[in-house]
Amino acid sequence: MSREDDFTAGRLAATVERLRGEVRAAHAAAEGRALVELAKGVIVERLGCGPAQAARQLAELAERAGLSQLEFAADVINQAARDRVAEVAGEFVRTTVGEPGADGPVVDARASVAVRLRTAESAALSASDTQSVAESLLAHALEPLGAVAVAIWTTGPDASLSLRGHAGFGADEAARWHYVPPGVTTAARQALTDRRTVWYPSLAAAGIPSIGRARHPDGGRVVVPAGTGGRIHGVLEICWARPLEPQPQAVERQIEALAELCAHTLEARTHAVTPHSLAPAGDGPQELAELADGLYDPVLVLAPHLDDAGRLVDFRIRHANAHFQDPAGRPRSAVDGALLLEAYPATAGESELFERIERVYATGEPFRSRRTRLTALVDQVPLSSLADISISRHGDSVLLVWRVEDEAARLASLLQHAQRLGRIGAFEEDVLTGEITWNAQLFDLFGRQVTEPSVSLRDLAAHAHPDDAGTIRRFLQAVLHQRRPGSAAFRLLRRDGVTRHIRVIAEPTLGADDGLQAVRGAYQDISSQHWTEVALTATRDRLAATEEEAEERNRLTLQLQHAIMPPAKPPLDAPGLDVAVRYRPAESESLVGGDWYDAVVLPSKKILLCVGDVAGHGVEAATGMVVLRNALRGLAVTGAGPGQLLSWLNGVAHHLTANVTATAVCGLFDPESRTLRWARAGHLPPVLVRGDEAADLPLLRGMLLGALAEAEYEEAEIRLEPEDSVLMYTDGLVERRDTSVHDSVAQLLTVARMPADSLERRLDLLLARSKSDTDDDTCLVGVQVA
Repeated sequence: MSREDDFTAGRLAATVERLRGEVRAAHAAAEGRALVELAKGVIVERLGCGPAQAARQLAELAERAGLSQLEFAADVINQAARDRVAEVAGEFVRTTVGEPGADGPVVDARASVAVRLRTAESAALSASDTQSVAESLLAHALEPLGAVAVAIWTTGPDASLSLRGHAGFGADEAARWHYVPPGVTTAARQALTDRRTVWYPSLAAAGIPSIGRARHPDGGRVVVPAGTGGRIHGVLEICWARPLEPQPQAVERQIEALAELCAHTLEARTHAVTPHSLAPAGDGPQELAELADGLYDPVLVLAPHLDDAGRLVDFRIRHANAHFQDPAGRPRSAVDGALLLEAYPATAGESELFERIERVYATGEPFRSRRTRLTALVDQVPLSSLADISISRHGDSVLLVWRVEDEAARLASLLQHAQRLGRIGAFEEDVLTGEITWNAQLFDLFGRQVTEPSVSLRDLAAHAHPDDAGTIRRFLQAVLHQRRPGSAAFRLLRRDGVTRHIRVIAEPTLGADDGLQAVRGAYQDISSQHWTEVALTATRDRLAATEEEAEERNRLTLQLQHAIMPPAKPPLDAPGLDVAVRYRPAESESLVGGDWYDAVVLPSKKILLCVGDVAGHGVEAATGMVVLRNALRGLAVTGAGPGQLLSWLNGVAHHLTANVTATAVCGLFDPESRTLRWARAGHLPPVLVRGDEAADLPLLRGMLLGALAEAEYEEAEIRLEPEDSVLMYTDGLVERRDTSVHDSVAQLLTVARMPADSLERRLDLLLARSKSDTDDDTCLVGVQVA
């Protein structure tokens, strides 16, 4: 863009801004003239003079007071009106400046407040729409208070909010907030719900969304319900750019006066938009009375009752329909026209009924509640005091409807539900007349239509299984002849081919002469219970057979394990080496597992030492243990080292067993050199006890047996000194549910360091001090160099 274009654009912008200023000045001048003309009218009325003389009188008086004609006109109107605006202006002067008449500034301050409020009032009343009202309020009354924006909301019958006027907010922001659905929490909604003025020092700190929050996130807000006569027509929301400090009471009164001004303008525009001839049908007093008379529930049509100041203090009963019964027994004619709190003072405290009515009238949002205590309007003697309540606003009236809960009907309904859920049908049979009464559930139980005849007790056997005839005969003998209550269970054969298991319970009803008059009782379908008992019996039988089979398997497994590895083994004849073994089976026979040990002298005079643990329990684990133990014995004859032996044993576990996995540790002790070569397959390493010290041997590489087809195992060699001991064990010795393996092994080493006079004594001490709580079996092999 060239310099010439920039100059042209600047001139156009300046022209636009000048024209806007002239428009604002014209609006201000027009509004000022409206105030001056209104003051002239007051002077004409008070002095009885003409308009020209009133104009001269206004100019002379203003000049004497040292005020402009506009400020003096506002003072004249305040003196004549004596309304809320005049009251607020006077209070502002008293609380912020001093008593009137003290000096000039007092007059100026009073005139300033009065001019602002009266100008805003005049502009609002003469505005063509709510948008103009918002602009006038901001320009004349709120900007002097530091506010930067204002929004005027109207309330819908469903408690929704609609933005009817705004100033200081952008057009896009106003478009986004043109409608707030019911239930959405905003600053305006909070004031509407609480029906009071809400001050937010910082909207961001309050965490409540509202119009313009993005532009002024830290700004303060004041939200005031705009209502008259107890009815809220809308909400006035005022926005500041910065956090809002506590305001003096005079400023609060000014804001409340502006909200009241908004309420009057909104009310006037509502009546102008919706004249009486166009009002919704049914909202008039006569239409509501006719509507109430057409309902089958008690209804009160209420109208607001205001005091001399226009405040809502009570509701007058316009109409009570024919279903309304006064708790005190007064006729409806005495109730119609009475004040609600005077006629029924308990409504002020019970269930917050009066407050609910006030809220519905104020906001227009209906209120409904189920099973609410309502003793204020209900006679408690014949009926329950619980009722379903509905309160709704229709035009200028409130409709209060309630439905009293009939306790007898409720109990009857509960009984019907209980009979249906329990599949129970009741009956009564008159013995003298033969009349039989069944309820609907009993017809359904017998598979008969309600139009078909009922089945007599004497004919019951004809509808039952032949094998149950004796049971029914004894039941009838007890009830009809012995005249005592009785019960029986039988199989009912229905005509549709369905067989039901039924229990019948009956008791006789005797007359004054102790003669049998009637029999009352019930039939209950117990088919589900019967078949449940049958299934439970079958399950118990199967469980008993399974337990016997498991006990037999466990017994055979234990016998197999003890045959191969007796809990106590005779001493091994190995020169220069003491060998001792211990085996502790699991406490529960069902947990007998695959732990195994072996200590044997090979043809090479070397000694094979090993322990292992096959995964799992029972016969399969014991069988796998036998296979691996015998295979290792056979492989050891080859003279191979422990690493090679475990590699071959891994192939046996992987290929020659049914998915067996196991851990093991294998050692070869050479008595001549006193050396121990060993390897491990996923097992805990052996423990070396030397003197008063005990320590783990190194954790060599080697995975568990059977996991892979091929695996290699690392070997290590250690030279033992005289009196050295080596301990090999399975995890049943150290495992605890609440302790890590590392901590359990540390506890084992502590016990191993304790002095013992023999190897046998050391092994017994280790088993006695074992902290294991997993109920697993345990193998322990110990060797000591002589």
